[in-house]
Amino acid sequence: MIHYNKLVRDKIPEIIASYGKNYESKVIGGDKLLASLKLKLEEELAEFGEAHDPEELADILEVVHGLAACIGISINELEKIRLAKVESNGGFEKGIFLVAADP
Repeated sequence: MIHYNKLVRDKIPEIIASYGKNYESKVIGGDKLLASLKLKLEEELAEFGEAHDPEELADILEVVHGLAACIGISINELEKIRLAKVESNGGFEKGIFLVAADP
């Protein structure tokens, strides 16, 4: 058996089993889930950085959904927070790169 020791999407065990393969998995929660989601986010960011593939970007978004659920916030509430920050500070559409500013 190959040891992965990482968080995977919910249906991955079913997919592995559908190929007649054996697997070992467990359900995690709390701090362990939060830590695993953070690692998964880093993994997905690296994959997107290499490929710029929309599917990798969607994977990042799915991890964000998982992180939101893990800390007890709905995606709707997260979106409200995001929009409030866009209203107060703007987004990233203009590509503004701050080189320097007075302290």
